[in-house]
Amino acid sequence: MNIRKLFSYVLLILFLGVVQILFLKNLALFGIAFVFIYLLGILILPISMKTTPLLFIAFGLGFMVDIFYETIGMHTAAATLLAFVRSLWLRAISPTGGYVDAEEPSLNEMGLVWFITYSFPLIFIYCLVFFSADQWGTSGFLGVLNKSFFSSILTCLLAILVQLLFFKRRRGI
Repeated sequence: MNIRKLFSYVLLILFLGVVQILFLKNLALFGIAFVFIYLLGILILPISMKTTPLLFIAFGLGFMVDIFYETIGMHTAAATLLAFVRSLWLRAISPTGGYVDAEEPSLNEMGLVWFITYSFPLIFIYCLVFFSADQWGTSGFLGVLNKSFFSSILTCLLAILVQLLFFKRRRGI
């Protein structure tokens, strides 16, 4: 990865974190579906990225969001778990010929169906961990599943929309 590409990833991650903190902090549909758009920064990092740097990036991003949300490590724990599970999930859904090392798992590179197959389970795991920590002992498991499912759908839809609107498209598409 060259320095230009690295700089663009850093700017994207910081931008998504700032958007999450400033604009999406209080956004909730019917008090059930929340948006965690900053996860897109973790999800679209290159496939060839090693797990250890990915864990540090996710930890830092989750910690930054925790500071402004005052959630005492819930975003940090869930984002770090998402980064850990990401490499396992990429291996599980790997195509027969494998991935190209330079590819990023984005909508433009891999297609809509693949991106939903890749991102939705990871976002659901994130939401499940986050809302389990948030509702610890105060709500039933069905409430946690309800919030996790609808937040995952909303976050996945918004991640697709952001990629369609703001990411460069490949030529010929």
